[in-house]
Amino acid sequence: MNAKTLPACPVETTLTLISDKWKVLIIRDLLSGTRRFGELKRSVGGVSQKVLTSQLRQMEESGLLTRTVYPEVPPRVEYTLTELGYSLRPVLEALRDWGEEYKSGGV
Repeated sequence: MNAKTLPACPVETTLTLISDKWKVLIIRDLLSGTRRFGELKRSVGGVSQKVLTSQLRQMEESGLLTRTVYPEVPPRVEYTLTELGYSLRPVLEALRDWGEEYKSGGV
């Protein structure tokens, strides 16, 4: 995705990049460090292998994470947030804080 295809509205741009529930959960899990595919599948929970693969590819294309394949048998693949991906930390922290406040009846 490039700047020409992104919406004019900044909020819509952000949602375009992370609007899927799985993408937000993937980012949440990668904020603590690099993860292998199987680790992400277990930690995200409820996501199919096909959907997780698709989401990871989309996030790699948009520059949110990098995928590293190690020449081993079986191949080891690891995912790491890029600087752009890590820049979403305050957004996810705000979502977490709001969710905690909502659950406690404070909102």
